[in-house]
Amino acid sequence: MNSLRMRRGAIAVAAAVVLPLSLVACSDSGGSTDAAAPSTAPADPATASEAPTEDAKPMDGPFGPACSGVPQDGAGSFDGMAKDPVATAASNNPALSTLVTAVKKAGLVDTLNNAENITVFAPTNDAFAKIPKADLDKVLADKATLTKILTYHVVGQKLAPKQLESGSFETLQKGMITTVGSAEAYTVNDTSKVVCGNVKTANANVYIVDTVLMPK
Repeated sequence: MNSLRMRRGAIAVAAAVVLPLSLVACSDSGGSTDAAAPSTAPADPATASEAPTEDAKPMDGPFGPACSGVPQDGAGSFDGMAKDPVATAASNNPALSTLVTAVKKAGLVDTLNNAENITVFAPTNDAFAKIPKADLDKVLADKATLTKILTYHVVGQKLAPKQLESGSFETLQKGMITTVGSAEAYTVNDTSKVVCGNVKTANANVYIVDTVLMPK
């Protein structure tokens, strides 16, 4: 009788040990999927920083309202002008035909094409049209005066947009011009606005302006 009671006691103890272990095993295998917590891993900082902010965006291309009128392809496009020296590049831009005529009359084509690292403030046809025709014809016929006006539009260094924010620069005519502005809005000598800026040619940076600059 005592041995029978001992065997029944041993079986009960074994059952008490095995049952909890089996319940744990079932919980680990079957219930783990439903109880899984959602991932809270932080986003990859490298991926998060891929999109540049507007402030970080460099201004290394042409800007301004008149840039939309530049041909999309060919010699007169931005890519085309970048391959030619400045006088040749200007001759391929329809909006600068009056300037090109003036440069030819002054005999400055070779001077401008052979110069290195210059900035040209290039008046549009509309800029020249602001001058009364009789006065413009008179200037175009006077080579000395024309040369003085045209070389006043040329600075002997390449100017980046940042330099135009508040600057004073000596021109090839030996006079001074001043520039003010920010972002994509710049004014030269308080009167002439840059309408298409930072245009690259083979030897110059060009800022197309809406008013002819007159030296003192």
